Amino acid sequence: MPDKRRSPAGCFLKIVAALIILVLAGALLYRVFERQLMELAFVPSADFQEVPMPAGANYAQAALWIARPDIAGNPALWAPRGFSPTTSPRVSVFFVHPTSFLERSAWNAPLDHQDSQTRAALFVRSQASAFNAVGAIWAPKYRQATFGAFLTGQQEAQQALDFAYRDVRAAYDAFIRQAPADRPIILAAHSQGSLHLMRLLQERVRGAPEAGRIVAAYVIGWPVSETADLPAIALPACERPDQARCLLSWQSFAEPADPAQVTEVYDASAGPGGVSRAGSAMVCVNPLTGARGGAAPAQSNGGTLVPNADFSDAEFSRGAVGARCGERGFLLLGDQAALPDMGAYVLPGNNYHVYDYALFWANLRADTERRLAAFEARR
Repeated sequence: MPDKRRSPAGCFLKIVAALIILVLAGALLYRVFERQLMELAFVPSADFQEVPMPAGANYAQAALWIARPDIAGNPALWAPRGFSPTTSPRVSVFFVHPTSFLERSAWNAPLDHQDSQTRAALFVRSQASAFNAVGAIWAPKYRQATFGAFLTGQQEAQQALDFAYRDVRAAYDAFIRQAPADRPIILAAHSQGSLHLMRLLQERVRGAPEAGRIVAAYVIGWPVSETADLPAIALPACERPDQARCLLSWQSFAEPADPAQVTEVYDASAGPGGVSRAGSAMVCVNPLTGARGGAAPAQSNGGTLVPNADFSDAEFSRGAVGARCGERGFLLLGDQAALPDMGAYVLPGNNYHVYDYALFWANLRADTERRLAAFEARR
């Protein structure tokens, strides 16, 4: 008679099959309930409370800055092999870092929160460094809104963002007072930083005495509506690579791209004066060409930073990533399978948001030099 006992191999295969089913089921459940699960993981359940500034602290002090010309060990002075920061700055750069506070214990980050400050310094190192060929970089610490504030429509989320913006504005005012008054200015940011920078351009910079000194504004990783946002900013979108006094913006997606998480929130929002953003195109300046719209092959990419843990020895890959401005203004990178492995932080929908700077680091560096030369020639 056949041995009816189960063989070890048969048991193993059944276990493997069961695990595969569980993984697939888990992946399906995550996809269906992705937003709800992220909200549970990151959105604070506490009431909004203002996080106090350290006693006696203000933005005249170096202690409230991640990068400033007089700070030792300035992370913005980093550069990959083959590049070096200028020793004769021709422009002052105000840079606002992206979200680095991921806790759900509070709506805003304390300035002494070590993990978020460490991550913020890494962002300054990998992103703001693109401007160090021409400029002295100022990058403030600020009581940023937590990541979960971008996952909910709760009133507390807007309170947290408004609170963070107050710090950015105060830091900018200190920057204007302390940076050389005769030097041109570059404004730059990423993600949450770009949200605050766009508001700063609309509410504080427009019509200000220093507005004529602005070479360009790099509002990267945040949607800028051509009809609802751009008219309230004192700068037009950059149409040409040799144009000064203009704004650049892009949001990076590999293909097949699914930007639904962005467009869902964007289309439900309004710009200054309550102008609806629904259905409006977003500003897309292709970082490979420096021109609005259009496409460029990978061969035109002067260098992508493929990061390691702290960018101490980031791989510099030339000619690896092409880009084209696609539907609604998203920057499309081509087939994800053909892109360099950028690490673990590609977001759902093939969203390369975290790498908006790293993908085009060398082209962005060249862009700043070109626009500053155009500004100086015009001046």
